[in-house]
Amino acid sequence: MKDYHINIFYSVEDEGYIADIPDLKYCSAFGHSPDEALKNVLKAKRAWLETAKENKRSIPEPLYRPIIYRMTV
Repeated sequence: MKDYHINIFYSVEDEGYIADIPDLKYCSAFGHSPDEALKNVLKAKRAWLETAKENKRSIPEPLYRPIIYRMTV
């Protein structure tokens, strides 16, 4: 089973880390460390999926994959 991709990045403006799941619209979380942001976005993901099921909304398949640039020397 594929799972959803999670982006984690540092936000200077928020002075902490943001984790988001691109396939789940508006599913993101904050943390003071990358681990905390990940833990929080996993909670948000569970809530997002439970709410979608309760409201009989469609749940998107995990499709997002980041573009990885490789430099050759």
